[in-house]
Amino acid sequence: MTTDQNLMPNAKLAGFGLVVVANRFGYDSGFSQELHDRLIEGLDAAIARILMVMALERRFSPERMNSPNIRCRARTRFSGVSPSICWTS
Repeated sequence: MTTDQNLMPNAKLAGFGLVVVANRFGYDSGFSQELHDRLIEGLDAAIARILMVMALERRFSPERMNSPNIRCRARTRFSGVSPSICWTS
């Protein structure tokens, strides 16, 4: 996915995280609050992964790969069904 395609899931996860944080305060039992806390941690981890993917896409963008110091070699996996790019220096 490109950076533009990653923005929407990132925004949706962040919005859902805000709803979970707001709902956490409506429960008095420790069990419910702990479940909300675990859900918030999972959402934060998912958002962090999306942000990491976006940073890697910016770092290894095709425009940057046109530098003379870096070669780009494309390879397909699974008989051409899923293309993947391998960056070599």
